[in-house]
Amino acid sequence: MPRELDDKDLALLKRLAPELEEIVCEQSSVPYRSILPPLANHFSENADDFKKRLERLSDDEILYLVDLIMEGSESLSCLNPDYAEVFLQMVEDKTSKKTAERLTVMYIEGVCD
Repeated sequence: MPRELDDKDLALLKRLAPELEEIVCEQSSVPYRSILPPLANHFSENADDFKKRLERLSDDEILYLVDLIMEGSESLSCLNPDYAEVFLQMVEDKTSKKTAERLTVMYIEGVCD
């Protein structure tokens, strides 16, 4: 899954985490390689904050993240279950229950990393 974030990814991450100054993880000194894990694990205070941040995304941007997860380029499995549930509910609301169920299976099976 390791990838370099492109301009679109960086723009999304910066919009979701405006306090982001550098794309390098302070703990590992490695550039972020995904959007959801740093958002959940480094910038969101709790699941409600994570949800509020995700609400800034358009339906197309949610679909973009879904596509990245399905192709294995974006990680969902490193999210705490509470955060994953927030994202999966948003996917269901903005796309379909079937898509959310497919991602749920991937999350449970650890396929998303």
